[in-house]
Amino acid sequence: MPTAPREHRSPAPRPDPDSSSDLTPRRQRQSGPPRKPPRPDPAPDEETPALPGRRGQAARNDTVILEAARAVFLADPKAPIAAVAERAGVGISALYRRYAGKEDLLRQLCHDGLRRFITEAEVAAADPDGWRALAGFLERIVDADVHSLTVHLAGTFAPTPQMWQDTTRAGELTTELVDRAHASGRLRRDVVVDDLTFLLEGCSAVRVPDVDRTRQLRRRYLALLLDGLASDGDPGLPGPPPGPGELNWRWDPAAT
Repeated sequence: MPTAPREHRSPAPRPDPDSSSDLTPRRQRQSGPPRKPPRPDPAPDEETPALPGRRGQAARNDTVILEAARAVFLADPKAPIAAVAERAGVGISALYRRYAGKEDLLRQLCHDGLRRFITEAEVAAADPDGWRALAGFLERIVDADVHSLTVHLAGTFAPTPQMWQDTTRAGELTTELVDRAHASGRLRRDVVVDDLTFLLEGCSAVRVPDVDRTRQLRRRYLALLLDGLASDGDPGLPGPPPGPGELNWRWDPAAT
């Protein structure tokens, strides 16, 4: 996104490259020319141009911190935030300038995963083949390892209202995918939306030290699961399907 023109002022002390203020665009002068509308977010396969200077360095630091936090908290959800700074190779002060505490960092990680889920569901919605749309969506979600965060971090922080809104949107999109797969005649009739949540969490539990091998194994077991989803055998699945209360309780701190 283009940055608004700056006023000519006397040189001021250069800010810390890790300062969170560098992540916020400056306001445009009222007397300046009209600001162009923001460029739309790039498509998933479109490369995002690198930000210049201090803003670029701050964005890179933030990416490194989030990647480190994901690795640290997947291995040990109770790990201290100092372990994230150590793995990321940044000072603890740089981390605290971005996140007020561990809960804020956990919330950001899970919200990023939720947004990724929504993005992949929206991509799948464009596929005219109902069964292929659902199968491709599940494959991409397993590859993104979204549900490892759900299993490990749910209940460790208070969700924001925006997260609840995004959760509702994710549920709506997934319901549409399941309905279309049912309409195609390929998805067994007794499968419900909430079944997919537990299936995805099951795939996320498959983990070995080698990252590439983990991905291979997850794809293998997802293929077996898809084969089961596509069959319409008799006498049907045992027991009633899961209900919303069996999923959402984990996000309520009062219930844990």
